[in-house]
Amino acid sequence: MTDDEGFRVVDVTTPEKPAPVAGSLVALADARRVYVARTYAYVAAGKDGLAIVDVEKPGAPRLFRLFDDGGKLNDARDVVVGTTNASAIAYVADGVNGLKVLQLTSPEIQPKFYGFSPEPRPRVIAWRETASPALSLAKGLDRDRAVDETGGQIAVFGRIGARPFTREEQQKFYLRPDGSVWTVSDTDRPGDFRDERPPADRAPKPRGETRKAEPR
Repeated sequence: MTDDEGFRVVDVTTPEKPAPVAGSLVALADARRVYVARTYAYVAAGKDGLAIVDVEKPGAPRLFRLFDDGGKLNDARDVVVGTTNASAIAYVADGVNGLKVLQLTSPEIQPKFYGFSPEPRPRVIAWRETASPALSLAKGLDRDRAVDETGGQIAVFGRIGARPFTREEQQKFYLRPDGSVWTVSDTDRPGDFRDERPPADRAPKPRGETRKAEPR
């Protein structure tokens, strides 16, 4: 969320009991609307343009960068992020300057644009003057895919005829039965891995030894 001090994080795991996260303030002089996409929060920062905040660690957000297009993006009121083909796009309501379209990622400007959350490298690619100051933007339709551990798609949300998940259904995705948040660890535990190879194939081969190809 944003307030007079800037951007900060509020824990809404239990919506009835929102709790500010201590130490999460990112000071911004004129923070307006905010849009979160993957591990970045995009803040319309008024005269400072677009503020991009790294929220991969919600308890310790950090300012990734400020982008004002050389001072030309200087009245940012709202921002919405979407995807078009291989590019992430930010639409910015830049007040008296109209609508700005920013390309955040693409094969041209971000060679490592693949993956869950590539670093945004904003550049203005289109600009539209408006008859009056551009103050807000509509949010696009969210669609996402669920995949299994191999990357195979197992479902698509947002199809015509589908209904939104209820709160209880949504909570099954991120809460344990006791109400705590599901988490994962980067620490390896040998017991989590199983070697499905035949025993004869598990033994390490002597150095320099190669297996001959099987005849076809």
